[in-house]
Amino acid sequence: MRFRRMLYLKIARMSRGSNTPVPSIISFGTRIKGNILSGDVIHIDGTIEGNIMCEELIIGSKGHVYGQIKAKNLSIYGFLQGSSEAENVIITKGARVIGDIVHQSIAVEPGAIIDGRCIRAQKNDTKTESAKTVQMPAHKEKESA
Repeated sequence: MRFRRMLYLKIARMSRGSNTPVPSIISFGTRIKGNILSGDVIHIDGTIEGNIMCEELIIGSKGHVYGQIKAKNLSIYGFLQGSSEAENVIITKGARVIGDIVHQSIAVEPGAIIDGRCIRAQKNDTKTESAKTVQMPAHKEKESA
């Protein structure tokens, strides 16, 4: 298993160039409470309770995100609860989104569940009212009963 992981990282570095960072992977069973800021790709199969800002975010089929997202590209295979803002959004069969999505382009496969609004933002107009509604406030802890 360790050899496979090392091999994957080496192949990822080779294909992306030696100075380009390898994508961050939050594996199944990992739980993070807090905000994440990254300039590259994040793949989540674990659970994140916090806001995420990155270039590309992939929420895997076992991934759960509770918070707001800002990304250039967003692919959702798992669960997202919170608003998101991305240029390109893909929501696949089996994915579930609870919250509003501000996007420039969106693709939704049959079988995906969206409980919220899909709001198209203009490419050159970042000051539209719909785009203003999605901000990255500090994450609040969940209240325990």
